[in-house]
Amino acid sequence: MADTKQVDEAKDTKAAAKAERRAARLAKQIGAFAKAHGGAEAQVAYIGERGSRIVLVGEDGGWGDLVAPTHAIAEEAVRRAGVTVHEDFDGEFAAKVRTGPYEWSRMAGIQVGGPANSNT
Repeated sequence: MADTKQVDEAKDTKAAAKAERRAARLAKQIGAFAKAHGGAEAQVAYIGERGSRIVLVGEDGGWGDLVAPTHAIAEEAVRRAGVTVHEDFDGEFAAKVRTGPYEWSRMAGIQVGGPANSNT
């Protein structure tokens, strides 16, 4: 019984270390985004089994996202990065996003002359 407990503790320690490294790596990526865009704000959204999505919006209107394997890792990453975190992606926060012709054509798809979704 003691051997099982030691194995479980070793697995827990490894998992915690892995989560720590992942949060640190995401925080570094968030920091790089913020530096490139004059600062950044974020919103963390649970996306199911895949984890959580961190949506970033720069002060210049640039945006991007990252996916963390768990919601806890995503929250730790934004905390470490020191960015403002919003509960929802709406209102003034959403209004900061600036999109260009590429995004508009991808969102519209073939309905208004955007790129086709197939190779045919």
